[in-house]
Amino acid sequence: MIDFEKDANALKIKDDDIKGISNLAKRAKEIAAEVADLEAVLKERKNSFKKLTEEAIPEALAQTGMTAFMMEDGSKIEVKAFYSASIPVARRAEAYEWLRDHAMDDIIKNTVSVRFGRGEDELCSRLLELLGQQGYPAEQAEKIEPMTLKAWAKEQVERGNEIPMELFGVYIGQRANIKS
Repeated sequence: MIDFEKDANALKIKDDDIKGISNLAKRAKEIAAEVADLEAVLKERKNSFKKLTEEAIPEALAQTGMTAFMMEDGSKIEVKAFYSASIPVARRAEAYEWLRDHAMDDIIKNTVSVRFGRGEDELCSRLLELLGQQGYPAEQAEKIEPMTLKAWAKEQVERGNEIPMELFGVYIGQRANIKS
């Protein structure tokens, strides 16, 4: 911990200045704690909202045989399917291989990069011509954008195509949308 009084004497800082700084720091700590508390409350509220809209309301409507409901205030509750997908990192190579084997690899994006040091601008400009011939160290990164994966999974399921759901982390649920 910093000894403010000792440092104040060394720098010829007035006691009132140190007290002011200390009060500001205390207030900053209080606000940081309030922010953390509010973030915790927000997280809990989001979880509650998710449970209501993805479980309780769709289940209640399903029990009555309805997919939509009009409230007294004119708001409409409608249950629609939603999709999510996320390939586990440990299974990424397997998922990409599956996509390639089934001619669905157009959603995989490839990035090739080469690192050049300082003063190697000319080498960089000749990259496309020399890369393969000269053996420059290149890194390849394959990626599927999350929204692209989600859209692809939805499309495959809705077309009735069988895909390894677990491999692609596909989750299909129902969500109640409430529109005023």
